Amino acid sequence: MQDTHNKATLRQLHTALIRIVGVMNRPQRDEQLIAAAGISLDRALFPLLVLVDRFGPIGVGELADRVGRDYTTVSRQVAKLDALGLVQRQPAAHDRRISEATITAQGQRMNRAIDTARERIAQATFSTWSSKDVETAAQLMSRLADDLDPPNT
Repeated sequence: MQDTHNKATLRQLHTALIRIVGVMNRPQRDEQLIAAAGISLDRALFPLLVLVDRFGPIGVGELADRVGRDYTTVSRQVAKLDALGLVQRQPAAHDRRISEATITAQGQRMNRAIDTARERIAQATFSTWSSKDVETAAQLMSRLADDLDPPNT
């Protein structure tokens, strides 16, 4: 970070991020998206299914870290997703002691329905934004995500 960044601007950015995280973590938000997708899924399982689709194969420990829950809880929830046929658990190739979750074809179909609903909601959210502003926001948010949590290489 350069010294030239304005403290008020950095505070504004931090406040905006806190607000976004707060909104995204509201249980009602997940319930709205599940209903809009027309799927039947326990709200507690919803973020895990999305993360397995986006980042899988992914270890149960990493999933627990990403959702801020303890390993035991997430392990039970992944077992439920497995029983529903939405993910498959398997030992990690690099360390067979680690249990990884991989999305199944059925899980991919459910995530496509979620993505379609998310896109409809996003269209409404960004209805007053220009296409250029949405593209710029996406690029800057991706850059911020990469800087905060660099991809594993």
